[in-house]
Amino acid sequence: MPDRPSVQPLAEIEARLARGEDGAELRYQKAGALAALGRREEAQAAYLSALALQPDHFGALNDLGTLLYQADFRSAARTCYAEAVRYHPDNPVGHINLGNVLAAEDQADTARASFEAALSLAPDHPDAHLGMANLLQDLGRAEAAETHRRKGLVGRGILAQPYRGEGDPCRVLLLVSASGGNVPTRFLLDDRTFAVFTLPVEAWTGAQALPDHDLVFNALGDADLGGEALDAAERVLGATSAPVINPPARIRPTGRAAIAERLAGIEGLVAPQVIRTPRETVRQAARRLGYPLLIRSPGFHTGRYFRKVEDPAGLAAALAELPGRDLLLIQYLDARDDRDRWRKFRVMMVGGRLYPLHLALSGDWKVHYFTADMAENAAHREAEAAFLADMPGVVGAKAMAALEAVAERLGLDYGGIDFGLGAEGQVLLFEANATMVVNPPDPDPRWDYRRAPVDRILTATRGLLLQRAARP
Repeated sequence: MPDRPSVQPLAEIEARLARGEDGAELRYQKAGALAALGRREEAQAAYLSALALQPDHFGALNDLGTLLYQADFRSAARTCYAEAVRYHPDNPVGHINLGNVLAAEDQADTARASFEAALSLAPDHPDAHLGMANLLQDLGRAEAAETHRRKGLVGRGILAQPYRGEGDPCRVLLLVSASGGNVPTRFLLDDRTFAVFTLPVEAWTGAQALPDHDLVFNALGDADLGGEALDAAERVLGATSAPVINPPARIRPTGRAAIAERLAGIEGLVAPQVIRTPRETVRQAARRLGYPLLIRSPGFHTGRYFRKVEDPAGLAAALAELPGRDLLLIQYLDARDDRDRWRKFRVMMVGGRLYPLHLALSGDWKVHYFTADMAENAAHREAEAAFLADMPGVVGAKAMAALEAVAERLGLDYGGIDFGLGAEGQVLLFEANATMVVNPPDPDPRWDYRRAPVDRILTATRGLLLQRAARP
């Protein structure tokens, strides 16, 4: 059975407090027990209570930081970790956690300094090596990242996440890659329904027994980044007969260069020509595509290492900014609407059905939801609300037929499609793969119109997983 937090330790701690016992350590233990039960607000208050008695309590500072980080309060988490490091500079764990939150905030230099400090204290610490590996990967230093990744995977086991539900859980073996490119599953696999066992596939040698599980979720979603990891995932799957969500064979054809060929011939779909080429032959490939064109380093998302080149004169500057031996050259598709706004629609595919997730509008060609001015622009939110309420009515019959054909052709159990709309109602494909993230909107009432569509996607995904696992 999976680890399940027990209420007994909390009851014992509260009984001791009721008898008049007190102290920072006891309050810290209470906070940990509350956190294990998923009672996060109470846990936060208990951690703060412990720190009121002992401001330099490492466990309280560190664990409060982790609690806040998991709730997406990164700035507050960073403050906690920084205090842990200030009071306990010889503890590598504080440096590692501070490095991770700094890396998440794109503060590469200070994050690297934190990981280096941790490694100077504990040269073999696996989490320090993996943190450094992820940072270097994001900086485009793949070879240096791989060196640290190998060290970080030594002795790495399967991580059992706590199960907080009632009754028997649906047991999920979650396959991930230490190299990144994983499907974000934080909101897909809730701990009151699923007991999750996370396995970094690169660390599995075949000698380690797999935990009992009802379902395998292959979270390796980036075909451009995870070739060797997908091979490793196949080896793991050879040791289980459980049903698999997103088998590696369905992930492989979704790379940015391969997707156009995979989706060729779909009526109403325009997939840009994509050429993957060594940087030494970029100029020749660019002449084949023509200008303007887009150029990016493979394996990166959210607009990182992604440039638009207007003419041959701008190519050298773009190349100087992009890491990697191979680069992707992408035919530019003009996805502006009649008001000169670039639009990026996102539709999720769950069990073969389509669900609208969002519409981002921007005055810039590089459209991402988190950088578009959606919060400040009521007209943009109104356009998105219309799309979420009536996807067929907004995108039209031609686009709907094309999107349905894409979902059928790819055969992903879970994935997404990012696209624009052409002047004649055709789908202008940006990407279609499994790595799309579904995040619930912030509590701000401006996003109330997004809550039901997001809930529908999460509910559909949960239902799909339970159905495939043959669980009620």
